[in-house]
Amino acid sequence: MALKGGGLERKSKASDQIPSSSLADIAFLLLIFFMVTTVFRTEADRPIEWPEAEATQQIDETRDNIMYVWIERNGDIWINDRLVGLDQVSDLVAPRWVESGRRLRISLRADAEVPYRYVDAVQTQIQQAGAIYVVFATDLERRMMRERR
Repeated sequence: MALKGGGLERKSKASDQIPSSSLADIAFLLLIFFMVTTVFRTEADRPIEWPEAEATQQIDETRDNIMYVWIERNGDIWINDRLVGLDQVSDLVAPRWVESGRRLRISLRADAEVPYRYVDAVQTQIQQAGAIYVVFATDLERRMMRERR
């Protein structure tokens, strides 16, 4: 007498659903991975000779509301690590001023040997953009920032 079907039947069948018990673990591990491997961008220092000052004031504002404007000795203007022309300064500052809710602070970092006409021209462009908070960065401020880090 022969057994029908060989006598062995499969007790469990393959499921057509994706197992969700380990999805939370995988998502958590991916989150940790991206947090650990993310590199936060910092502004690059420009090679300038910082002007001296006897006193300075610390900027009490979040990093998002600070715009760094560098003026090099040859008159090159850098805004947040991007080389721009003098005629572009107002066009870049004005939208940021509005986006920040009029809290934008401009940190003007000019070389100690830069001719004043460049500083004045940049300051005029910033005023035309509507921004009114301009801080002239000095060597003392730079040293204070390094001590805080």
